[in-house]
Amino acid sequence: MSATPQKNRATRRVLATAAGLATVGALVAAMPAGAHDRGNGHGHGNGHKPRTVDVQLLSFNDLHGNLEPPAGSAGNVSETQPDGTVKAIPAGGVEYLATSLRTARKGNPYSVTAAGGDMVGASPLLSGLFHDEPTIEALNGLDLDVTAVGNHEFDEGAAELARLQNGGCHPVEGCYEKGKKFKGADFPYLAANVTKEKTGRPLLKPYTVWKKNGVKIGFIGVTLEGTPDIVTANGVKGLKFHDEVETINKYARELDRKGVKSIVALIHEGGAPASTSYNYDCDSPGAGDGISGPIVDIAKGITPKVDALVTGHTHQAYVCTVPDPSGKPRMVTSASSFGKLYTDTTLTYDRRTKDIVRTSVKSANHVVTRDQAKATDMTRLIDRWNKLAAPIASKPQGWISADINGRGSTAPEKPLGNVIADAQLEGLAPADKGGAEVAFMNPGGIRADLVHKASGSEGDGVVTYGEAFTVQPFTNMMNVVDLTGAQLVTALQQQVSGGNEASPKILQVSKGLTYTLDLTKSGADRVVAGTIKLNGEAIDPARTYRVAMNEFLAGGGDGFAALGEGTNKLVGASDLDLFNAYLAAHSTAAAPLAPSATDRITVIQ
Repeated sequence: MSATPQKNRATRRVLATAAGLATVGALVAAMPAGAHDRGNGHGHGNGHKPRTVDVQLLSFNDLHGNLEPPAGSAGNVSETQPDGTVKAIPAGGVEYLATSLRTARKGNPYSVTAAGGDMVGASPLLSGLFHDEPTIEALNGLDLDVTAVGNHEFDEGAAELARLQNGGCHPVEGCYEKGKKFKGADFPYLAANVTKEKTGRPLLKPYTVWKKNGVKIGFIGVTLEGTPDIVTANGVKGLKFHDEVETINKYARELDRKGVKSIVALIHEGGAPASTSYNYDCDSPGAGDGISGPIVDIAKGITPKVDALVTGHTHQAYVCTVPDPSGKPRMVTSASSFGKLYTDTTLTYDRRTKDIVRTSVKSANHVVTRDQAKATDMTRLIDRWNKLAAPIASKPQGWISADINGRGSTAPEKPLGNVIADAQLEGLAPADKGGAEVAFMNPGGIRADLVHKASGSEGDGVVTYGEAFTVQPFTNMMNVVDLTGAQLVTALQQQVSGGNEASPKILQVSKGLTYTLDLTKSGADRVVAGTIKLNGEAIDPARTYRVAMNEFLAGGGDGFAALGEGTNKLVGASDLDLFNAYLAAHSTAAAPLAPSATDRITVIQ
């Protein structure tokens, strides 16, 4: 499948830049053939273009619609200081990201900006309330050239993803501003390994080619093959997801046949660095493996025709080299999440071979600090959408006495996870609501912390609808099903075995359920036999229990096949409605809700 031109704005921008560089081109044409062009326009006089040119690749990933600076610990990046201590730096927000990218581009006429997926989905209310139209507008303003799809681009299904790409008002809610029609993305979404079941054809473009003054770089975009395991069934209905390595290698060969020798893979899959500090030297002596996780094997299997990998999904920060199949080092990068970092990679392009000089590739992550000037166009965009959202976003839902950590907690049992699970149990325990006896919450569905400190004009401790939405943005419908005790035990074992063994997914459990998790063991044995109890009584393998969970888990999501075996299903209210109802019932300004004790899962490590 051949690549089509990028949308009009991006094309106009490249053409205008090229026209503006006509005089510069006349100057650099005088440089000797072996000279190196860093885009500074200096020539040395023999009538030839320079042999090589530095192309700046700016990249980021997992923005998740975070237009405003993310709150609490989710808005910090870790930086290792010269004395070995670690400092937390507040970062992120598109007003600052725009300034960072625009500053980085100065002096680099050959500059391309790419992203590694999950630009939208699981978004705070400012974007999520409007089906992420505000984020697409912001990305257009950031001059994003290309992005891969991520799993969250499928949260609302293929038709909604196509609308974000092509434009048009929401099919149910219509246009949000009178006289304004949503224009869609100025950049291509790439989905090389996603095909339509009926036709076998790619859902979206598999690749695109960025061109400037004879320089050509191909971009192939894929999401993780396991996307159907972490998205609701409706979101991926009618689609097939294919192996990342096989797909990238296929399209790299196609690009190579077309004469495109410089290739970057945008992969929505990632790994875990040995340090959480963004400035950790992944390749330093004594760093060990530097990075682990799925991206390592993927990187080792991707053809040497690909020159660099921009990754994501794990929300980690790393700049590492991983050997390609020929043994040559190749750069693999990820820029954390929520727009807190961006990666600046130098790709040295050889005009004679049309390939990247791999030994010259340099890369580094940079903090999107909040002490720089805000981009005024992004401020206007945020203010415009905030005005539309204000009547809903500012409504108080409850009060808290201190931060209640969810996304920002690294412990298996999270205080906010307990609150959410308790809210689901309480809302669905009545006989006419499902008769739930226990509730499970998937940890990945907790998207933020509840932060006590005031934001804007609200009082300390107030939880607004917007803040609650940021914690529970999916609006998953709740299910109550019958499961046997044996199935419950199996589900708990699936947290730490099978596909979850390497990266455990610890379910958040409602009050009354207790057990011991021994992390010194391996596989299913980490859930200690005989310790699983409900309200002090051992789980009976033969007994039937009524279990509440969101529709994602009830469909077997996150590798919890046992939870997908439930019967006698009752569909209840949404997870967000139950969360807000719990906050209203259990807190007042005079008696705010305190963080939950974390005493349900006894952890041995």
